[in-house]
Amino acid sequence: MKKWLYAVGLGLAFAAQTADKIAVVNVSSIFQQSPQRAIVAEQLDNEFKDRATELQSMENDLKTKMQRLQRDGSIMKASERSALEKSVMAQRETFSSKAQIFDQDNHRRQTEERNKILNRIQDVVKSIATKEGYDVVIDANAVAYVSDAKDITSDVLKQVK
Repeated sequence: MKKWLYAVGLGLAFAAQTADKIAVVNVSSIFQQSPQRAIVAEQLDNEFKDRATELQSMENDLKTKMQRLQRDGSIMKASERSALEKSVMAQRETFSSKAQIFDQDNHRRQTEERNKILNRIQDVVKSIATKEGYDVVIDANAVAYVSDAKDITSDVLKQVK
């Protein structure tokens, strides 16, 4: 890993020396300030709201049954306690399965939407670099310091909004 970082650093240093015009851009800052990010977050909340509500209801029902089993288990008939225990175990398995699928779907959709926004940012960076004649555009988080580089973060942010 260290060799890879060293190679990247040398590559950036070499690129900086051979390039005539260098710019830096803070992609993470643009992403955080992007109005599309808030819109997408709200859309995803709406998309997954029904499933989240269903999972919350299942969880509450499961907790109620587990509390009943804990509280009343010693005074229940053996058959009644056994049936409740089986019900709790089956419901726990169903809940775990649905929760896992929910998490996977939610993560997949968040990744898809994040990538759409990042692709849009990248397209704007390319457009500005071409228009302004920059040979190299480096993410500000990937380099500690470049003396002659222009920061185009605000220009990109204006076009992304």
